[in-house]
Formats: sequence, C-alpha cells, structure tokens
Amino acid sequence: MAAITASMVAELRAKTDAPMMECKKALTEAEGNMEKAEELLRVKLGSKAGKAASRITAEGVVSAFVDGTTGALVEVNCETDFVSKNDSFLAFTKAVAQMVAQANPADVAALSALPYTQDGFGPTVEDVRKGLIGKIGENMAIRRFKRYAGGSKLASYLHGTRIGVLVEFEGDDVAAKDVAMHVAAMKPVSLSSADVPAALIDKERSIATQKAAESGKPAEIVAKMVEGSVQKYLKEVSLFNQTFVKNDKQTVEQMLKAASTTVKGFTLYVVGEGIEKKVDDFAAEVAAQVAAAKGA
Repeated sequence: MAAITASMVAELRAKTDAPMMECKKALTEAEGNMEKAEELLRVKLGSKAGKAASRITAEGVVSAFVDGTTGALVEVNCETDFVSKNDSFLAFTKAVAQMVAQANPADVAALSALPYTQDGFGPTVEDVRKGLIGKIGENMAIRRFKRYAGGSKLASYLHGTRIGVLVEFEGDDVAAKDVAMHVAAMKPVSLSSADVPAALIDKERSIATQKAAESGKPAEIVAKMVEGSVQKYLKEVSLFNQTFVKNDKQTVEQMLKAASTTVKGFTLYVVGEGIEKKVDDFAAEVAAQVAAAKGA
C-alpha cells in the first residue's frame, strides 16, 4: 500500500477544499492515486451535504446584479463568516443574483431548478449548492431574493457583503445612489409613513401604551402620549421622513425633490436578519464531555 504523506493530503485538500481527514481517507482508499481520491471525494459529497443540511445558516452574503432596468438582490447563507469569504461560495452567490434577474424564477424552488454548473457540479443550481456543501464542509442555503424589471432605473449599494440595497427610481443617478447608501445606514422599513406595516405599528402602539400608562396621567393625556409616540415612530422608520444622512438639515424627501428624483421602491437585505443564531457555550460543552467520560 502506498504511503500517504502530509503533502499529498495538503495537495488534495487544495484541489477540493474538503476536510483534511476526508482527504486522507480518500487517498488511503485510492492507494495514493490523486485523481481517484478526488473522484471518491466527489462521490461522497452528496451524503455529506445531507448531514450538513440541518445546521443553522445565519452568516453569508448579499449579492446584487443590475443590467439596465432589470436587477436582483439575493441573500445566500452559510454557517460561518469564514466560508462567506470563500471564492466558490462568492461565485455561486453572484451567479444566483444574475439568474434571478435574467430568468425571473417564481421562488427559491424554481431558482434551484434552473440549469447551472460550477466547480464540476451541476446540472442545476440545487446540484451545485449540494456539491459546494460537500466541498466546503458547511451547510448553505438560498434564503431570499427580490427582482425588479418594471422599466424604472435601478441603483444598488453593497456595504461589504453583509448589507445590500436595491433602489427603483426615476431621475438623478447620484441622488439614487445616495438614497441606497442612506437605506443601508438608517434601515427604513417603508417609503412613507402610510406604507409602514400594520403589525409594526400595532407593536409600537402597545409599547407606547404600556409606557404611558405608567405615567399615572389622565386617560385623555395618555391617549395623546401614545399617539405622539406612534407618529414619532412612523417618521423614524419611513424613508421619506428620515433625516438625510449626508445633510441633517433636510429629509430624504426634500433631498429627492431638490434633485428632481422619484424613488418608487427599495429592498434592503441584512445577512442573517431574523435568523436565530446558535451560541456555543464552550465551557458547558467541555463540562458535559468530562461528565460523560466519568460516567462511561
């Protein structure tokens, strides 16, 4: 049997990005044949992807693609920040954004069924996703996307890879780009106060009511306090009413009017927003292992 050296394992790992122990096992099974070992790893990737599929994906990237008046914003998740910088993972997210814009899939399932090959995997987006899970060793998932193709101009802004904004507008390109940057910084939930979701307003009204009730003031005063708090909240979370980040003397609406620009809509994605992350307690984990060892 051929001796499996550390350099051979390192070479196979560089080619496949597979975990070191998996590389060693494959080389041993292939009796040192590099090509056969690589093939064995490819075969094993499917089952490996299945094992990883239950793990939480709260990291990842937001990617944008714009071609004229057609564009898309997507969020693709993985398990760790380290993998979010992986070249294969980044290539996958960019390709997905382009496919959303050009193929107009109805949902993530339809997107996953589109034809696509990368890194030797395919013939669909889903096959590539599963292949990359095995190659990289982490679960990953296409979480959401938004497509624009209404004939209006589009402006995109990516703050690193974790925050992405797409703005639909008519008018000045610079003003629209400024709005995209403003959205990334101030995170409005709607264009105007009238567009704020009812559920958010109800939640804010409930909080304001509880706070006002503690004041001990008459009911009519409490009602006014609650309404004042709600109106303040609506201005704070609606884009047009927010103070423009580049000029605190004007609102976004005033800035747009001065630039003869109309914003029709926007999408803001923040990586992992709303996903419950798993917090590992290392000390507790070690203690549990020690206790289990004592009991064995």
